[in-house]
Amino acid sequence: MLRDIENYKVYFDTLEVGERFVSEGRTVTERDIIAFAGLSGDFNALHIDAEYAATTQHGQRIAHGLLVLSIASGLSTQMPVMKFMSSTIVGLANLECRWLKPTFIGDTIHVVLEVTEKVPSRSKPDRGTLVLSRKAVNQRGETVMDSTWKLILKKSDAA
Repeated sequence: MLRDIENYKVYFDTLEVGERFVSEGRTVTERDIIAFAGLSGDFNALHIDAEYAATTQHGQRIAHGLLVLSIASGLSTQMPVMKFMSSTIVGLANLECRWLKPTFIGDTIHVVLEVTEKVPSRSKPDRGTLVLSRKAVNQRGETVMDSTWKLILKKSDAA
């Protein structure tokens, strides 16, 4: 079957629990960290002061956790599955996040996205909540961030 990719959409009922997707990688740069510090106002020495950071347990500067979360979000939205889902997303219902390891300047991270649960809405039958595990994984195969995102999506029969 040939799909009309221009009008292809991913709905709540299109995806199955257990489906996994992997993003492209993105290297975290010193420029990213400095720009994020300026944008967020978080000038913690652990992120921007190389001399200080060298004296810490990490031995070097680390990326802001929220920067890693932001990069993971951007990598996720660039995945085809998320692009096809963009017009069916009603909203973000919840986000939980844990940072397991530091991300250093020069680390390349990618996202592993997995559908872990689907919860139909009881009050609004035209939608449901899609629970997604989003892990940021570095080039060494280490999970540096583990998050759960709950997205409210339209059902296909509601279109």
